[in-house]
Amino acid sequence: MTTSVVGLPDFEYIARKYLPVDKYTYYRNGAAGEYSYRNNLEVFHRYRLRPRVLEDVSNIEASLPTTILGHNFSAPFFISPCAKGEYGHKDAEVNFVKGAAAGKILYMPAQYASLTIEQIAEAKTEGQVLFQQVYLDASNDTDTKELFARIEKSGAKAIVFTVDSAADGNRHRAARHNQGSADSSYSAFTWDYYDKISKETSLPIIIKGIMTFEDAQKAVEHNAKAIILSNHGGRQLDGAPSSLEVALEIYKNAPDVFKQTEVLADGGIRYGADALMLLALGVKAVGLGRPFMYANIFGQQGIERAIEIMKHEIAIDAGNLGVADLKQINPSYVDWTPNGWTM
Repeated sequence: MTTSVVGLPDFEYIARKYLPVDKYTYYRNGAAGEYSYRNNLEVFHRYRLRPRVLEDVSNIEASLPTTILGHNFSAPFFISPCAKGEYGHKDAEVNFVKGAAAGKILYMPAQYASLTIEQIAEAKTEGQVLFQQVYLDASNDTDTKELFARIEKSGAKAIVFTVDSAADGNRHRAARHNQGSADSSYSAFTWDYYDKISKETSLPIIIKGIMTFEDAQKAVEHNAKAIILSNHGGRQLDGAPSSLEVALEIYKNAPDVFKQTEVLADGGIRYGADALMLLALGVKAVGLGRPFMYANIFGQQGIERAIEIMKHEIAIDAGNLGVADLKQINPSYVDWTPNGWTM
């Protein structure tokens, strides 16, 4: 791999030069004017870190391991669900599975991956944990039960139910390159439906796409074991808040949520310091999607390099922040007063 890859944004720069424009557009596109896509990236600049000094941070790397729903991982970040891995590399999602195994982090395969649930499961190493992402059809219980049965048989340890796509995303950039459309289809999902499907599997069903503190509270009321704060990478509703803004809203209005369920978050994370802001609020682990899709142009080696970069940056940024133990990071390490940054 080229030595020019020193940070996650380098992967996107290379992917933009390497991939055919339609393939790159599928990974990169956002909804409408792409405000939410840009906001996901820029929101981390609106707040300032508050470093502590004269703290012994010599063991910070040893504090990176975490658990997600009781499963052990080497760091508090995961590979978020993303479709069409074959656009980046011929081995498609196999690279994510093997790269995640080598780095001992969590991978959440997408239902619309290039490979089937069964093919992805075959690529796992012994004991490797995957969480399977799904889209469901509220009008077709038979298909849902069959899908859940396949997921359980595959050995996945959780189901990730995406709920932030009640209608098709208004993706202008994608439509211009015949990658998706602006046509609408509408879901019939309700909280009662979530209760219903939760009884149809032995696996925990994580709700992906929480964007308000009220819905985070509802998820707790409906016994969700984990939620993912996400605006679908800014690909669904332009103007939807970033996961950092939602996490801050929860912290201000319903802080007990962080104790009542495991809160995960994705969207716009490109640097170790970005992850630290979310972890400081009480987020258990953060997800990255596009960076790994871009890294996949280098195959498994690219995935492993992206994991290595993220682990290193979280550790050194935590050290420079004066955090001796990552599990002790808290909101006081960030000044949550917006600094006036505008895009």
